[in-house]
Amino acid sequence: MVMVMSHNKPMIVGGFALGGFALAVAALLFFGGTHLFTSTVPVVVVFNGSVSGLSIGSPVTFRGVKVGKVSAMKVSINALNHTGIIPVYLELTPDRISWSNGSPPNNRADLQQAVNAGLRAQLTSQSLVTGQLSVDLDFHPGTSATAPRLSSEIFEIPTVPSELQDLKSELHDLNLPQLAEKAHQALVSMQQVLDVAGTRIGPLADSLRTALDTSTTSVVAVQANAARTLDHINQLALETQTQIANNGKDLNQLIRTANLAAAQAEKLVASLNDMTEPRSPMRSDLQASLRDLAASAGSLRTFTRDLERNPAGTLLGKNAR
Repeated sequence: MVMVMSHNKPMIVGGFALGGFALAVAALLFFGGTHLFTSTVPVVVVFNGSVSGLSIGSPVTFRGVKVGKVSAMKVSINALNHTGIIPVYLELTPDRISWSNGSPPNNRADLQQAVNAGLRAQLTSQSLVTGQLSVDLDFHPGTSATAPRLSSEIFEIPTVPSELQDLKSELHDLNLPQLAEKAHQALVSMQQVLDVAGTRIGPLADSLRTALDTSTTSVVAVQANAARTLDHINQLALETQTQIANNGKDLNQLIRTANLAAAQAEKLVASLNDMTEPRSPMRSDLQASLRDLAASAGSLRTFTRDLERNPAGTLLGKNAR
């Protein structure tokens, strides 16, 4: 029995070895899929900020479509200027990327043309709960294309800050401590105003109530005076109507008398106009009478002068000696 076991031992070991190798090949095929023996397109991106949440194997996407994965990450520190950069090496899957001109995905000229057109890499969040990150490739025209140029052997795609980094930068630029201090000062000032207002609102309310009471009293007095004035106006109107009713006949007689006087005045004016017309007979008679009166007045003046010079001769009809 012992001799049989010794002869079968190499076969058992070989069987276990073949089984392990088969399991390893199966595992590689299962986890690696059809891309196990497919060549990838290596590129590198450099992030200046934190890449916490990004790990080897994290997906690389183009507008949400997976086109590769993160293959390695390194840290490059410059102790002289206290800076550091994090190169992230990516493996792009060729069968998921194609150029419009039909050239292979690893064509550096096409990659450079895409970078010149705005192709950039950016960290994006896969899940807000887990905090895992991925690398997303997309076109960002107008952004800077400067890159550290780590090596000429592998193509480098420039990066742009993530939305979270932009938010952090904006919050840093806001200077939140200063804003908090200003807000605190504003709240203190508001509290002081409220305290002062609280001590003054009471007297102001009393003064307003007193003013309202006084205004109400004045309005009531004005209403009473207006009512009395309206009563007086109504009484005067009634008295005026009564006077007109009582004296209406006398007023009519007076109006008729005035009309007659006006008519007679018009006739008198018409007669005067007839008398004063240039060719009216009465005017001719009047002018003749005026001439006779003028001649008589001239004779009377002559007689008067003669009487003054020679009274006796004038009266006796002879010259006095």
